[in-house]
Amino acid sequence: MELADILLKDCIVACAKVSSKRQLLQLLSQKAGEAVNLAPQDVFETLMNREKLGSTGLGNGIAIPHGKMPGLEKVLAVFVRLDCPIEFESVDDQPVDLVMMLLAPEGSGADHLKALARVARLLRTDSLVEQLRHTRECGDLYGLLTAPLEDSAAA
Repeated sequence: MELADILLKDCIVACAKVSSKRQLLQLLSQKAGEAVNLAPQDVFETLMNREKLGSTGLGNGIAIPHGKMPGLEKVLAVFVRLDCPIEFESVDDQPVDLVMMLLAPEGSGADHLKALARVARLLRTDSLVEQLRHTRECGDLYGLLTAPLEDSAAA
């Protein structure tokens, strides 16, 4: 699964100005709702319910909030680069500034897991993370995120 298959160009927010995890999840929900005609409140509740199970903050300033949604046809990703890092209850207690939300159809076990693994692997690439943190344009962020991985033949 390539990120270009699940990340739409209009599902990227650069330089977002939010001050809390709740505001961030609301922004992600709004973007997802606009992209695939879902009720933003339903998306928000799905993300909040997942966060109650444990933070999706992976560490190193990165979070991957995710959940499964009825009525969704395929996996959807939304990427946000924050202007200022926010508290996210991450495993390393560091604030978050790079966020990739994933939504999957309710019955999509394997696709959901493949998307999570793909995004987690991508966001463990230190050079890419540095580039993302220094990029301020949505189109440039999209290009960085959807470029083929150099080690994809070995994966």
